[in-house]
Amino acid sequence: MGNAWEESVKKPRFESLKGDLDTEVLIIGGGITGILCGYELWKAGVDYTIVEANEICSGVTHNTTAKITFHHGAIFHTMVDRFGEHTARLYVKAQNEALERYKELCKNIDCDFEVKDSYVYSLNNKAKIKREVLALRKLGIKADYVKELNLPFKTAGAVRVENQAQFNPLKFLYEISKDLNIYEKTKILELKPDGAVTKYGKIKAKKIIVATHFPFINKHGSYFLKMYQHRSYVLAVENAENINGMYVDEAETGLSFRNYNNLLLIGGGGHRTGKQGGNYAELRNFLKKYYPQAKEVYSWATQDCKTLDDIAYIGKYSYNTPNFYVATGFNKWGMTNAMVSARLLSDMIKSKKSEYQTVFTPQRSIIRPQLAINSVEAIKGIFNIGAPRCPHLGCALSYNKSEHSWDCSCHGSRFSEDGKLLNNPATDDAKF
Repeated sequence: MGNAWEESVKKPRFESLKGDLDTEVLIIGGGITGILCGYELWKAGVDYTIVEANEICSGVTHNTTAKITFHHGAIFHTMVDRFGEHTARLYVKAQNEALERYKELCKNIDCDFEVKDSYVYSLNNKAKIKREVLALRKLGIKADYVKELNLPFKTAGAVRVENQAQFNPLKFLYEISKDLNIYEKTKILELKPDGAVTKYGKIKAKKIIVATHFPFINKHGSYFLKMYQHRSYVLAVENAENINGMYVDEAETGLSFRNYNNLLLIGGGGHRTGKQGGNYAELRNFLKKYYPQAKEVYSWATQDCKTLDDIAYIGKYSYNTPNFYVATGFNKWGMTNAMVSARLLSDMIKSKKSEYQTVFTPQRSIIRPQLAINSVEAIKGIFNIGAPRCPHLGCALSYNKSEHSWDCSCHGSRFSEDGKLLNNPATDDAKF
C-alpha cells in the first residue's frame, strides 16, 4: 500500500555512471547515511561521489518512521552501567548535536518538520522507567516521569524528553540531494584497495565509505557476527486522534506511535528477520481493539541492523582496511545516527580528531551476550538441510507468509518469491 512519505514528493533523477571516474571519497549507498555523508563532505569542500545500486532512498530509508531524537528507548541506565558515565554522556551529546543539525537544516526546507516531545513508556515496568529518568538526569538531560499519556491503553508511565522532532524524510533528502554528485543504478561489483569496479568502468578513490545499511564486505570487520537484522511493520491510519508526541515502548516487541498530518502511524509486530513475529496482523488486531473507527491508508515494513551493545558502528571498517569507513547498526534510530555518521566520518576523512570516535568505533569489544545468539543462528542456518540458500554466506532461507518473501535469519537478506534481492547484505539474487 505504499507509505505516508511519498505523496506530493518529487524525486530528483540522477544518471548512472558510464565509464571511469576519479574521486577523493567514494560513498557506496544512496540512503540517508550516504546522502548526509556526501552533503557534509560537499560543505567541507571535499571531493566525493555517491553511487547507488538502485535509486536514492529506495531502501530502508524509504520506510522509516522518521523520529529525530536522542531518546533511543530505555537504554541509558544500561549504557551507564556497561560503558560508564563518560561514554554515555558522549553518546547523548553526539545524538543531540545531530538533532540540532537537523533543526538548522530544516529551517529552509519544506519537509513537515515539527518539534515534538518524546516518550518512552512501559506497560508494566515502572521501576525501569524510573531508573531511566535518573540515568538521563545524571547525563545532564532534562527528563520527567509522566503517568498519564495520550494513548488509548494503560501504561506504567513514561520518560518524557522535550524538544525532539519528526519530519518527512523524503522531502528533506530529495531537497538536499538535488545538488549532490550522485550516480543511480550504479552497482559496485568489486572493491579494490584504490577504488571500486562497476559494470561500465572503474572508480578510483583514495577513501571509501560503505553506507549500504548492512556492510557487504565479509572478509573484514566480522559484521556478519556483530549484527543481525530486525524486521518491523507500520500502519498509517485516518480517523485516530492526535497523540501530540512520539511514543515508543521500552520493550523490544512493543509498539511505537507518531502523527503525520492527519494520519496516526503505528509501528510494531517486530521480530528477527527470518523468524516468526506479530507482523501486520498484530497491528491490525490492535487497531480493531483501540481505534475501531480508524481507516488504514498505508502499510509498510522495514528492517534495522542491531549491534551487540545498542551503539552504532561508525568509523574505520576494520583494522586491516585503513582507507575504508563504515556506518551501520543504527538499532532502529537511523535519523540521528545517520547524521552522527556523516559528521564523524567527515571529520575522520579530513584527519580531524573527534571526541566521538571511541564511542562508535567498530573495533570495540564484541564479547557480549548477543554474540552467542548470533553465532547459534548462523550455525542453525548453515546446517538446515533442504531449504533454499542465501547467496551471502549460504544460510537457509525461510518463507515469510506475511510478505511473500524468502528471508535469512542469519544476517537478514531477503528475496522475492522468484529470488530477486530485496534486502542486503546479499549482493546477488537467490537461485531456487
